[in-house]
Amino acid sequence: MVVLVAASPIFKLQKPFLKKLLELHPEISTVILNINDRFGPVVLGKREKVIYGSGYIQDILLGRRFRISPSSFYQINPAQTEKLYSLALDFAGLSGRETVLDAYCGTGTIGLCASSRAKQVIGVEINRDAVKDAIVNARLNGIKNCWFAAGDAGQYMEGLAAEGHRVDVVFMDPPRSGSDERFLSSLIKAAPEKIVYISCNIETQARDMDILLRGGYRVEKLQPVDMFPFTKHVETIVLLQRETL
Repeated sequence: MVVLVAASPIFKLQKPFLKKLLELHPEISTVILNINDRFGPVVLGKREKVIYGSGYIQDILLGRRFRISPSSFYQINPAQTEKLYSLALDFAGLSGRETVLDAYCGTGTIGLCASSRAKQVIGVEINRDAVKDAIVNARLNGIKNCWFAAGDAGQYMEGLAAEGHRVDVVFMDPPRSGSDERFLSSLIKAAPEKIVYISCNIETQARDMDILLRGGYRVEKLQPVDMFPFTKHVETIVLLQRETL
């Protein structure tokens, strides 16, 4: 997939550009023009136009097929992603009886991979395009025990806690900025037995874990995974267990 980000939807040399691009890289299956005319740190705009192919690509991860759209988050190192998610699932120690919450679920990768080991999985993601992909991905894989909701993870956790719904295991894989106090306080109130926290930023992960540790959890396991060889960046998986009174 190639995503071109431009300030204007007018692309005068579109046909010759596409012809040359596909000659040089015939493995490209789709090209999208994303329009972002705003100044700021956000790369992608809200408007996009498919100029070649289907507008999405597919990948297979841990035996599951995933559809990926331009604005959907997806790990970019597939070999290490399988190791990362396999370790996360092993940390969770699912028996098939648990209700699992996949917070910041993106296209549903973790939740759908966990579905065969859990009673049911709920995925929450603020990016509506990613949620659409997650729903399609559940259908692609014939998975019927996963549900996905578009919304703020903190608000959703508050709703679950207020309604008395029980969650046994929570997977959380927030952006580099980490989670927020609203979600973390709601998570502590919901009191799942286990939290599997995946992070690409150990500083914000440590900050969030401090809140969870003071909220009644202890660290059981911690494992870094090298996602970007020859750089300082790693993903870190932490298993937190609720303390028994």
